[in-house]
Amino acid sequence: MTQRKITDDLNAMLEVLPPTISQALQRVDRWDELLEVILDLGRIPTARYLDGETVLDEHEVTRELIDFVVSRIGEFDADNRAGMERTLHRISAIRNRRGHIVGLTCRVGRAVYGTIDIIQDLIASGKSLLLLGRPGIGKTTMLRETARILADDKRVVIVDTSNEIGGDGDVPHPAVGRARRMQVRQPSLQHEVMIEAVENHNPEVIVIDEIGRELEAAAARTIAERGVQLIGTAHGITLDNILLNPTLADLVGGIESVTLSDEEARRRGTQMTVLERRAPPTFDILIEIRDRERLAIHLDVAEAVDAVLRGRPLPPQLRYRDENNEVHVESLALEAPPGRRTRTSPNAEAGMPWGSAHRQRPLAAEPPSLAGEEALPFSPTPPHMPASRRQPIRVYPYGVARNRLEQAARYLHVPVTVVTDLGEAQAVVTLKAYYRRRQHLIEDAERRGISIYVLRANTVGQMESFLSDLFDLNHAAPNDSLLEVAMEETRRAVQDVLTGTRSVDLTPASAYIRRLQHQQARQANLLSQSYGKEPHRRVRIFRD
Repeated sequence: MTQRKITDDLNAMLEVLPPTISQALQRVDRWDELLEVILDLGRIPTARYLDGETVLDEHEVTRELIDFVVSRIGEFDADNRAGMERTLHRISAIRNRRGHIVGLTCRVGRAVYGTIDIIQDLIASGKSLLLLGRPGIGKTTMLRETARILADDKRVVIVDTSNEIGGDGDVPHPAVGRARRMQVRQPSLQHEVMIEAVENHNPEVIVIDEIGRELEAAAARTIAERGVQLIGTAHGITLDNILLNPTLADLVGGIESVTLSDEEARRRGTQMTVLERRAPPTFDILIEIRDRERLAIHLDVAEAVDAVLRGRPLPPQLRYRDENNEVHVESLALEAPPGRRTRTSPNAEAGMPWGSAHRQRPLAAEPPSLAGEEALPFSPTPPHMPASRRQPIRVYPYGVARNRLEQAARYLHVPVTVVTDLGEAQAVVTLKAYYRRRQHLIEDAERRGISIYVLRANTVGQMESFLSDLFDLNHAAPNDSLLEVAMEETRRAVQDVLTGTRSVDLTPASAYIRRLQHQQARQANLLSQSYGKEPHRRVRIFRD
């Protein structure tokens, strides 16, 4: 394990700040946690640390203080960023309508050696990597260290648009090692410099920070198709953010709308118009930086995007460092993919049809669920068992929209595996029209003894009612085990929201448990609200 080493050149930053600000920072004496100093005209100066802001002076910032800092740094580029030669610090300006500087953000730049041990195997694989994360979480720091490590054995060229990777000045900062650095005259020309780097300097690896425009995404695809390894960052937190961004969606293959034939749509159990990936992704691996010591990694971007578009997102691989600086890798267990047998009960292992063991009355020619008011009893686990601990059930949707069924399952937090082979199914769900026609598949399911559920309409609400009956959610009684599971789920949800997730919906619960969940959210300074109708009413936890 490589020992971490941090180089921050804080003395250079203190020299350009006004003496009163520098002295205040020295009194606070929290150098390792300092992120940036904020100087806004007419407001009190503040310092931002990892855990919040601190006031540095009770006197408001004057134009003289701003001019003091501006006179001691380099010129501002077209993106209103400047730096200090041979350092990684960055000064960003806010201007008024006349072009005068009325605010400064003085960000501390640090070279942290040993930050990429957690993904060094992925970097050495030769595959292209895309890093995602919120501002200030350490994307550029990891990018800089990646360039230094790869430059020991490969030809590495950094396209440094804002001089954040290699620092200000003509000579790159030592933190990039032997990597070569190409500066960009204007941010709008970044894509041209990316292509120029490939055509003129024969690199094996291109390192690029902040891919944010359509031309840059196109240039990245061109580079990847020429066989050059690409290491870059983009604006976003998760894979979903990239897919929803029309400018950057091409980085992960892009999305297009495809119209299916009636037969294909029926076979898939979807609508006739679906979304599919348009092309191979530019990046092979996508890394979501959850926090400085915790990463979520999609090892196959093409497979991950396809799964998201089908409504069955694959959980990423989790890597994190513990308090002893040891790296841990967790591969989350996936439900069996459609068509593969999942053994969940002794009856299934013995080759017996699931429905024959659990159906309490024979299926009539017109089942009781035909009117949509009630489905046949089917309880693979005890009614009091929390949804998170129930056994997964394999369901075959016939003429039912698969994406809506999966949406209902996610909403209710019940473990449903949608299968495409009737032989693997433990239950069949279909519409009244299909059941009345006595389709061959319906008759086949009856012969096999598989429970059949009939819905009035192809809606999410009908499917939620079906799943509630399937898992007997309406009769679930609260107990100590249920309360313990609900509180643990709430703790995980609070942690997810605190680390960047926009919102988390909890499992439907009783009014008593919901009150405890609201209290737990308030204790973490988060917002919460209840949604839905009983018995499916749930708590959503989110930020302000």
